[in-house]
Amino acid sequence: MLDQRYAETAFSNDYQFTQGSGYVLPEYPFVEPPEIKAGSPGHQPLVIVGGGITGLTLACCLARLGMPAVLLDEDNTVGVKGASSRGIVYTQKSLEVFQRLGIYERIAAKGTRWSVGRTFAGADEVYSFDMRQQRGFDLSSQPPFINIQQFYIEAFLVDRIRELGHVDIRWNNRVTAFSQDENGTLLSVSTPAGDYQLRADYVVDATGSRTPFRGWVGASVTAKKGDDRWCIADVRFTKHPPVERHTWIEAPFNDNRAVWQHLMADEVWRIDYQMAPDADPAYVSREDVVRERLARQFGPETEVEIVWVGPYAYRSECIDQMCHGRLFFMGDSAKVVSPFGARGGNTGVSDADNLSWKLAAVLRGRAGRKLLESYHAERHEAAQQNVRVTNRTARFLRPADGVERLFRSATISLAKQHVFARHLVNTGRMAVANPYTRSPCCAAGGGLSVQNVALQWADGSDGTVNDLIGWAGGDLLLLVFGDLSAAARERLRALAASAPVRVVQVVGEGRPQALEHVRDPKGHLQGACHVFGHAWALVRPDAYVAATGESIDGALVKAVGTALALTEGATA
Repeated sequence: MLDQRYAETAFSNDYQFTQGSGYVLPEYPFVEPPEIKAGSPGHQPLVIVGGGITGLTLACCLARLGMPAVLLDEDNTVGVKGASSRGIVYTQKSLEVFQRLGIYERIAAKGTRWSVGRTFAGADEVYSFDMRQQRGFDLSSQPPFINIQQFYIEAFLVDRIRELGHVDIRWNNRVTAFSQDENGTLLSVSTPAGDYQLRADYVVDATGSRTPFRGWVGASVTAKKGDDRWCIADVRFTKHPPVERHTWIEAPFNDNRAVWQHLMADEVWRIDYQMAPDADPAYVSREDVVRERLARQFGPETEVEIVWVGPYAYRSECIDQMCHGRLFFMGDSAKVVSPFGARGGNTGVSDADNLSWKLAAVLRGRAGRKLLESYHAERHEAAQQNVRVTNRTARFLRPADGVERLFRSATISLAKQHVFARHLVNTGRMAVANPYTRSPCCAAGGGLSVQNVALQWADGSDGTVNDLIGWAGGDLLLLVFGDLSAAARERLRALAASAPVRVVQVVGEGRPQALEHVRDPKGHLQGACHVFGHAWALVRPDAYVAATGESIDGALVKAVGTALALTEGATA
């Protein structure tokens, strides 16, 4: 008999479903947790709370590494109640992560690829870019961007987790209390079948911006609330716009306010309209008002199906400490940014990718516990950078009277006539793989992302960086470029025998001296690792360089220890 006291999940994240035919989301069955029948708390090495894109990515990363975990979600579906569309633009770094997890092909088949963005002021194009022609985006096996509704990715992740095993997803499990001490954590959980408690060595909070965990541990937050109001319209057209990212700083069809235009999956277009600061959310999202707005932009003869409408207001906030004892904050629980440049969901994916391999290494005894503290050092730096970048965009799109408005007007005027001014036009600096400059677990040359470039296996078949990382199985990957002396080979054998490191020689056209080797005839792998000539690069499971160097010596051994928080250099 199910407990009728379990309340349905409420609308969240400042969205409301207001108009439209809506999206059909998958629903997952509730299964009574074994702790209820047992009448005593269970124990898990790791519990993830929140089944959004961040929590599911973390769960999938752990499942891929063979790590047991439990994921608790208060709802029975993917997507956010009342906001099933949400994030739509997924960047190359996230797509590389999804390829490693085994869902990239599903995303590519469903979503829309794009690389060209155009920005207009009135009828004039004042800025454009093509990411395929920009260095750093052209060598990866994944494209610069794919647009797809967030709930599709979440559903793909659920399916993949089921395929991989190891992670128990518990739907309709709401966490109602949390406590911790030096020995572990305790969660109180409410379900339709009753309440239970669950002990865990570590807990990850991925419940979103309305997380209760901040209050439970007294986490402080640096926040800024804006008054910039927008209204999303997800629509289908009979008349298709071009498959490009179009933005208007001053759209004549929207009272000279900003507009965003993207194509997503299922031939659905996302149109974001900037509203007046004092706009009434209920009024601006009324179907007749939305249709009038669309008719002004696309013409009254264009037939439109409204799929979903949601008004919202931007704000930015960043938690001051992402690690609180045995609790980790990630995704929107850790920071909230304006969606300009797709720096929200994508950074949550990177949060999960960063923490997953560290948790696995520590729980398996292959790394020091201080490795977990590097999560804050690395991802808090990324969060602060993304908040700072998106706040600048928000100020450009809604400048304050005075200097900010004067700067924007001057920039637009100059950009219409001069190329040099166009890079000052700021409608969103697209998300990139954030560098880690403060990490205690990165040595010289470390902290930079490695693209998923192509390589050749020893037998001449095609491979990628992600294939190498998968082959390493959660261990560090040491890539040694160039010839190897007998002494160097002996040192590398000793290193691989004493530490969780897989060693691979990388050769161009020459003859390899190591059994484990790959070929890099075009030098793309070496460039992706940010090294040149005879050198080595220590690559982490999240495709970041931990360190680089030239000689196979004590500095390499120390770099391995630092990367795994096993030496004095790895202190927080």
